[in-house]
Amino acid sequence: MVTQLSGVRYRKPEQADGFPFTVPSIASFNEMELESPVTVLVGENGTGKSTFMEALAIACKLPAVGSARLETDRTLGAQRELASRLRLMWRGRTHRGFFLRAEDFFGFQKQLASARAEHEAEVTRIDKDLASSSLYARNLAKGPHRASIGAMEGRYGKNPDAASHGEAFLNLFLQRLAPQGLFLLDEPEAALSAQSQLGFLSMIRDAVQTGSQFIIATHSPILMAIPGATIYSFDHGAISPVAYDDLESVTLVRDFLQAPERYLRRIWGDAE
Repeated sequence: MVTQLSGVRYRKPEQADGFPFTVPSIASFNEMELESPVTVLVGENGTGKSTFMEALAIACKLPAVGSARLETDRTLGAQRELASRLRLMWRGRTHRGFFLRAEDFFGFQKQLASARAEHEAEVTRIDKDLASSSLYARNLAKGPHRASIGAMEGRYGKNPDAASHGEAFLNLFLQRLAPQGLFLLDEPEAALSAQSQLGFLSMIRDAVQTGSQFIIATHSPILMAIPGATIYSFDHGAISPVAYDDLESVTLVRDFLQAPERYLRRIWGDAE
C-alpha cells in the first residue's frame, strides 16, 4: 500500500492577528498538493517556510530528532496554533518518519557526546569505588553503562565527534530512515558540503524507492534539483509552485559561477 501525505488545507482564522497568521505567505495560503514523493519548499529567510514546516510536523505528530517534543516545546506555541488549523489529506496514514532541523542535528551531536561521557565516567567511578570487589562484581556493575556505550557505537560509530559534521549527519539520517516513512527536513544543507549534498540526494533516491516521502525546506540549489520534486516558493507573499529553472536563487548562483568577477566588482565597488 502506498503511504503518502497527499495534501494540506488551511482553515484560516476569522481574525488573523499576530504571528504566524500575518506572515504574507501563510495569510494567503489555502491548499498545497503533495502528490510527488519529494516536495521542496524554497524562499528567503522570513518568508514563513520554516514556520510552516514546524506547524506541519506538529500536525503530522512526527517526532523531532535531537530537540524537545514538538507538542511541548515552549518556542513553538504559535506554530501549534497554526498546526491546529491544518487539515491533512492522507493516502494511507504513516506513523514512521521524523522532523529534523539543522540546529537540532548539532544539538543532537552534543547530547550524544554528553551521554557517552556520562557513561564512561560511571565506568571509571565503578572501577574506583569497587576496587576491592571481584572482577565479576565490577563487570556486573559496569554492564548497563557498557551496553549503552555499545548501542551508541553500533548506531552512530565509535567516535562520532571525530567525523565531520557532514559524515555524522549522513550517518544519523541513514540510521533513522525507515521504509514508507514521512520525513520533514528543514535546511539540512547546513551540515553538508556540496559533495555531501550529492550523497544525500542518493540516500533520498533510495528511500523514495522504498515508499518514503520527503518535504524539504532548503536554500540549496543542489537539493532543489531533486529529480521529479515539486517545488513551492514562499517568496512574493504567496505559496506557489515554481519550476527549478525559474527560481531566483538558482539563476543567481548560476550567473555568479559563470562570471564571479562581475558580481565581486559590484560588491567591492559598493564597499569603496
